[in-house]
Amino acid sequence: MRDDGLHSTLYSIGELARRTGLTVKAVRFYADTGLVPPTSRTAAGYRRFDVHAAARLDLVRTLRELGLDLATVRRVLDRSAPLREVAAAHADALDVQIRTLRLRRTVLRAIAERGSTTEEMRRMHQLATLSDAERRRLIHDFIDAAFGGLDANPEFVAMMRSAMPGLPDEPTAEQIDAWVELGELVQDEDFRAAVRRMAGHQAAERAAGDDTGLHIALSETVRDTVTAAIAAGVAPGSPAARPVLDPLTAAYAATFGRPDDAALRAWILDRVETANDARAERYWHLLATVNGWPVPESLREVFAWFTAALRASLE
Repeated sequence: MRDDGLHSTLYSIGELARRTGLTVKAVRFYADTGLVPPTSRTAAGYRRFDVHAAARLDLVRTLRELGLDLATVRRVLDRSAPLREVAAAHADALDVQIRTLRLRRTVLRAIAERGSTTEEMRRMHQLATLSDAERRRLIHDFIDAAFGGLDANPEFVAMMRSAMPGLPDEPTAEQIDAWVELGELVQDEDFRAAVRRMAGHQAAERAAGDDTGLHIALSETVRDTVTAAIAAGVAPGSPAARPVLDPLTAAYAATFGRPDDAALRAWILDRVETANDARAERYWHLLATVNGWPVPESLREVFAWFTAALRASLE
């Protein structure tokens, strides 16, 4: 190395490697590709680099350590790509990578806790690593398959389309599990067919002029009345269930202008069983878990009691 002052200091490839902490092979590569061209050559043809080339090499190393590819590094060095814009774009890309890594970490922990099989692991990974847009598209596809072409309750369909799953940047294992189960549920053909049957009932009721608000009011009456009966220990098939059931069927009869007879009770039973598939309730519970919302109150026990009491009265 010759040192006739700061600006005349020249480094060999080996000296530049020691100065920057890079390997000789790396310095030679950057010189060969033209990212850090030599300042001059000796009479024997050996490359020499001044302090400006050393500073350029430091920048190359920093940009590469930040993850920029060689083409982008070259554009920054040539000033064809402003460093500010490159840094911002790369920071955005890193945000995506970090989020993906967090998801993978959570998936791996969930797999470890569940003792998943290879097939379960594959499905979990595929569903968990979907983008937000892909998750929304999966739910919209399910809604289209269940409600498409039917004049069902438009407010309910709109609510379903507005309630989309959105995993946070750092989801818990419970949220990952909930999303995987939800993703599998909405792709289940049997569940899709069951929801379409519900939609068909809604469409038929709308065509007959039924008011959706009346159904909601009846459901709330059933919920409150049956909850009290369950709390009191009334069995659905016992004589004590009759004073609970009779006012409920009378309310249906009055609402729909029908006689309170066996035909009405069979009709109510069919409606309730169709509309209260346990998987439909599970759908909303899973969605709430994924999004970190309060999980809705379960009405499974209420409607199980109601259907059992209806069936017993018919028998």
